[in-house]
Amino acid sequence: MKIVIAPDSFKESLSAADVCQALAEGVRRVIPQAEIDTCPMADGGEGTVEAMIASTLGRLIEVDTFGPLGEPRRASFGLLGDGKTAVIEMASAAGLPLVPPDRRNPLLTTTFGVGKLIGAALAAGATELIIGIGGSATTDGGTGCAQALGVVFIDSSGKPCMCGLAGGGLGSIARIDMAGRDERLAAARIRVACDVTNPLTGEQGAAAVFGPQKGATPEMVKVLDAGLANLAACIRRDLGLDVENLPGAGAAGGLGAGLVAFAGAELQRGVEIVADALQLARRLSGAAVVLTGEGKLDGQSSRGKTAFGVAMIAQRLGVPSICIPGQAASDAPREAFAHVLPLMANGVTLAQAMTQTRELLADRAEQAMRKFLNSS
Repeated sequence: MKIVIAPDSFKESLSAADVCQALAEGVRRVIPQAEIDTCPMADGGEGTVEAMIASTLGRLIEVDTFGPLGEPRRASFGLLGDGKTAVIEMASAAGLPLVPPDRRNPLLTTTFGVGKLIGAALAAGATELIIGIGGSATTDGGTGCAQALGVVFIDSSGKPCMCGLAGGGLGSIARIDMAGRDERLAAARIRVACDVTNPLTGEQGAAAVFGPQKGATPEMVKVLDAGLANLAACIRRDLGLDVENLPGAGAAGGLGAGLVAFAGAELQRGVEIVADALQLARRLSGAAVVLTGEGKLDGQSSRGKTAFGVAMIAQRLGVPSICIPGQAASDAPREAFAHVLPLMANGVTLAQAMTQTRELLADRAEQAMRKFLNSS
């Protein structure tokens, strides 16, 4: 019997690869001779690089880059086992946790370091890039990233804008010069894991919705939104692209819009990008069942999280899926799965689920397989 195990990580407990091993242990208690294919998954957020490296026998490459306040730092990206696909988490160079709470100010933070990571991936021979853009500290519309890739922004006096543009400098942009853009971008396919649909500007835009959690005051939000609107107008005029109301343009402080405009990227659901890169559909072919899971299964899961995404792919192939989450909320999409067996059940507390994750996962996998065999 072929069984595919394709979970996300359990944040603050186990990586996706470790979750796979725990679930496999439980399966073997019931079916010792099972043909098990472990496929650590992710949805484009934290842990995506680690999961995809584990699934493809890839490697981590460290590079010198810059943090969101322009400080030098070491960051890394993953080069997958095919040798041509790079996976980048923008948070490794421009993530909110990299900025101390008392210094969080999206008028001053930049995605310049993200552009350096993209350049390093291209230099390593990558022709396909997958970029997860969750957890940013920035609202610069991706301009800092673009500068690191050779795009030049010109101010009203005809001079280049300062290097490492931040949210507070967007209003000074008068023209965009793409002549010096890294030529390797034209030959690369860049997919951005983007699971929000916010536009670039307005009440639902990058500044208004996400700015406050990055340290923006109401006054800062107005400045940022006006700057993003100016950037959108320049992109429309100089590049012939209208990104202002593109769904997902407002993700990561407008980095979604910036990567589309300056790097020719595509915005997609993260779990779909990861599943495609890991060839999950091919691996599910001929499987009797797939086991998946994530920290919490709830109403948000159907909007692009891993477990639900795996279930939808499996459903299209006629393969039943079982979900083993840390906990399952009352609004969890249970109908998507043959069985849902959360760790927090039968008296198991949150503290136990967090500290005994490996043992509980193996136990739930054992229970799941007994249920599955009895219902087959």
